Amino acid sequence: MKVKIDKDLCTACGLCVDTCPEVFEMGEDSAIVKVDEVPSEYEDKVKEAAENCPTEAINIE
Repeated sequence: MKVKIDKDLCTACGLCVDTCPEVFEMGEDSAIVKVDEVPSEYEDKVKEAAENCPTEAINIE
């Protein structure tokens, strides 16, 4: 699983970082993805972060 953040939509609310800090971290203007490939043990957390993102900025591939 791969995940990307649409920096145009991200408001840097930090919800994804709170949900899955193993994959997401805060950058200067938006959240960023720390990994190229999401480890299987974090896939559910990443899906939860995407579902709860208030701007729908998290895209799962």
